[in-house]
Amino acid sequence: MKSTAFQFPIAATVYLIGGKWKCTILCHLLTQPQRTGELRRLISGISQKVLTEQLRELESDGVIQRIAYPGTPPRVEYKLTEFGLSLDGIITAMCDWGTVNLEFITEARRRREGQ
Repeated sequence: MKSTAFQFPIAATVYLIGGKWKCTILCHLLTQPQRTGELRRLISGISQKVLTEQLRELESDGVIQRIAYPGTPPRVEYKLTEFGLSLDGIITAMCDWGTVNLEFITEARRRREGQ
């Protein structure tokens, strides 16, 4: 298997948490562990398939941990690993920046989409 080398450290960060949904998932997991169904309800517009794919990638990269509880029906919960918790400052800063600039970003998006 060929290893992936990153020319710049930011490329490694974007690889790990980039994409449409990963930061949103991580934002919700920063507050507390969540079940798949809870995440789906919290994240408007994400399909079950995409949520599952994103959770598997984050788990594979060591950012989150999947915990399966025995019982009927079986229960699965996701939580941040210690490595995932190290992203707290980055995710919080992104959320804060988005909150402050939401109006500007929304207007820019409307202009770009011609609305």
